[in-house]
Amino acid sequence: MNPIYDVAILGCGEAGIFAAYELAHHRPGLKVLALDQGRDIYHRSCPIVAGKVRECIHCSVCDTMCGFGGAGAFSDGKFNFTTQFGGWLTDFMEPRHVMELIDYVDSINVAHGATQEVFSTESAEARALARKALGFDLHLLQARCKHLGTENNLRILQNIYEGLKDKLEFRFNTAVEHIVQDGEGGFRLTLGGGEEVACKRLIAAPGRSGAEWFSEQCKGLGLELLNNQVDIGVRVELPASVFEHITDVVYESKLVYRTQQYGDQVRTFCMNPYGHVVAENVEGINTVNGHSYADPKLRSENTNFALLVSNRFTQPFNEPYRYGKHIASLSNMLAGGVLVQRFGDLVKGVRTNEHRLSKSFTRPTLTAAVPGDLSLALPKRQLDDIIEMIYVLDKIAPGTANHDTLLYGAEVKFYSARLQLSEELETAIPNFFAAGDGAGVTRGLAQAGASGVQAARAILKRLS
Repeated sequence: MNPIYDVAILGCGEAGIFAAYELAHHRPGLKVLALDQGRDIYHRSCPIVAGKVRECIHCSVCDTMCGFGGAGAFSDGKFNFTTQFGGWLTDFMEPRHVMELIDYVDSINVAHGATQEVFSTESAEARALARKALGFDLHLLQARCKHLGTENNLRILQNIYEGLKDKLEFRFNTAVEHIVQDGEGGFRLTLGGGEEVACKRLIAAPGRSGAEWFSEQCKGLGLELLNNQVDIGVRVELPASVFEHITDVVYESKLVYRTQQYGDQVRTFCMNPYGHVVAENVEGINTVNGHSYADPKLRSENTNFALLVSNRFTQPFNEPYRYGKHIASLSNMLAGGVLVQRFGDLVKGVRTNEHRLSKSFTRPTLTAAVPGDLSLALPKRQLDDIIEMIYVLDKIAPGTANHDTLLYGAEVKFYSARLQLSEELETAIPNFFAAGDGAGVTRGLAQAGASGVQAARAILKRLS
């Protein structure tokens, strides 16, 4: 007979890792099982990053998105100390408590090799930048930020994995196909191949790649879901010198703007000074992202960042996740993957082609991107918002609206439909907790890790 686990954790991304850490270090005798459809941190290897192929070959399980460390493993490791962005944990608990959890997660990262250096919006230079931005109705969100660096982020995760692997049971390359209640307050998980696993308590931390799957499981369990937003936009790439006066002061500058034309909110996201634009696969759909390295030898001459338009939907529409995937699939249809266009061509209504791109002063770091026309892939409203935002950014960072600024599409941030959760992040089903980006409560490393700790502490409290 298969053992009955005290706790099962679905997903080994940031939320799942820190839930496992908390359980393993405070109750070493617990039978804890952590499951992930991806591979361990040592065997995750995207063929594009490894230089084996130029374009996404649609692996059955994406190594960029799945496995120990989740989608954050190959990010540039921005860790934001704030409740202003990065998730919605303050909907469930007091901001002070959220910050305590974030600081606790950071202390664990530091113990495993993370930097102590922090960028802040509280310096005199940052306040001056915020005042200048306000003059153009741009709002710089307040936060402290650590840049772990893509290469250092992997090393930190490896160190955490080494400290955990003998304290609980990990099963990688293992998909969970179905969740059911066992009628006795616990759960049965049907794994790929038909094996069943029983557990008394369950923490679902499916990550972004498992968001749609998790929504379907929740519907099957009779749990009510609330619509969450989907963010649609592009990744901007330009010479690093254009934003240098900003990124040198505030590494992760979150600038928010409300467009005059539609009143929509547009924001900068995931700023990568001297970084690289990369493609990622979300359930068979190629989207775009950005990386940035701490090591100067690995840097480029460009800075990249996302411009995202937030879209919230009302009844009767209830599938924002599918909507976002559909938008991203249009650029895939046109380009066979990620599409790139010069800003000047977009404004003139001209398709960027190989010849025009070859004349660009800004050289693309994602060489596999295909020149094309973003207006054929992105909805007009979102594209109008993005164009207006670029012209406003040009006022505080002259050169942003240059003809040769590159726009990659589509960049889509998916968030699972959100559950009704308690302060402890427990669902309406007792002993069933939800955490992280895939559960719709966070959207970043700091709050994802914090949510995993919160769920684990709720379980530990009941066992004490």
